[in-house]
Amino acid sequence: MSLLSGVRVVEYAQYVAGPLAGTLLAELGADVVKVEPPGGDAYRYVMPVAPSVGRYFVPLNRGKRSIVLDLKTDEGREQSTALLGTADIVLHNFPPARADAFGLGWPRLHAAAPRLVAGVVTSFGPEGTLAGAPAYDLVAQARSGLLTAHASRGDTVPVRAGGIPMADLTAGFLLSTAVLAALVRTRQTGVGERVEVSLLAAALAVQIQDLVVLPGEETPAAGPATRASLGERASEIATGLATNPYYRCYEAADGYLSIACLNLAQRKAFLALFELDDPTIEAPDVLPEDAAVLAAKREVVADIEERIAAAPTAEWLTRFEAAGVPCGPVLARESVPADAQIRANRFLDEVEQPGLGPVTMLGRIFGAGETQGVGPAPALGAHTDEVLREIGVA
Repeated sequence: MSLLSGVRVVEYAQYVAGPLAGTLLAELGADVVKVEPPGGDAYRYVMPVAPSVGRYFVPLNRGKRSIVLDLKTDEGREQSTALLGTADIVLHNFPPARADAFGLGWPRLHAAAPRLVAGVVTSFGPEGTLAGAPAYDLVAQARSGLLTAHASRGDTVPVRAGGIPMADLTAGFLLSTAVLAALVRTRQTGVGERVEVSLLAAALAVQIQDLVVLPGEETPAAGPATRASLGERASEIATGLATNPYYRCYEAADGYLSIACLNLAQRKAFLALFELDDPTIEAPDVLPEDAAVLAAKREVVADIEERIAAAPTAEWLTRFEAAGVPCGPVLARESVPADAQIRANRFLDEVEQPGLGPVTMLGRIFGAGETQGVGPAPALGAHTDEVLREIGVA
């Protein structure tokens, strides 16, 4: 039996964060009913690959059932209320005014279904002048400082690293955790809970180890980043790469490889392969103030770079693994589905997607307990009649 067998989730959320939370719950065995407006989740039409199916929509909505309800009508809201009466968890990303208009505001939900857990995605959190304001991943990354966490020399404007919607995705992971914690509490007390995750908080959470201000450290006044500050960040990153040989990527004769030595024993094992000494091996992340020591660090990095470049990746990985040095190849994203380790664990899996055929997408994530496995994303409204019959309003 799956971990969440018997748990029903009703998902009204669109785009990325809420649907990702729903997909994670579906993989754990929950029955996730995706409620879409007559036109469907707007993400169906981003990078379309078939009618009403977007490339990004498929992996974020796998394993769900889709029904169409028009929450702008009395009938749609009545059907929605009936459906919520059968649910354990509801997910949505509506601003407060729209949630109230659709019958999804917390006071009304809690009164109608006292044991229901509500998981809500917002943009900026429940307090402050921006509470209730709309936003998307890029805006949250920008306000959180995450957008400037990565910079390269020559950048004239901040660029989202890899184009990855880090705030959206992190919010989805956090929301799934929060609603499950709330469900445990509700089953202990019999009283439903409302949990909220904002894109802004998620973008800050990604930076948990960097957003630390120690006593005596100055915090600049809040304000927009400038080209000068972006350049300083790019220089800082470049200098770190040029002076720390232990946690970075190298170019071998036929491709790239990664090295990740986070403790002293690993760093010593790595240096021993090259018969080199590093006077700052105890604290390689701290730039030395002594110019001679800094120059020596740069020479160590340059020497290692030159020697790794002279032999193929496989040869170096064999040597590093034998020495106990954490390492791995750098794979091009398009080649990831062919990786033996990923295939062995079915982290990517092939799914028969209606209207498209076999689609390779993210597969098994969780390794604990029996999981639901990967199912296709639903066609718009494919399960409307089925679900409405189940709740007795067809």
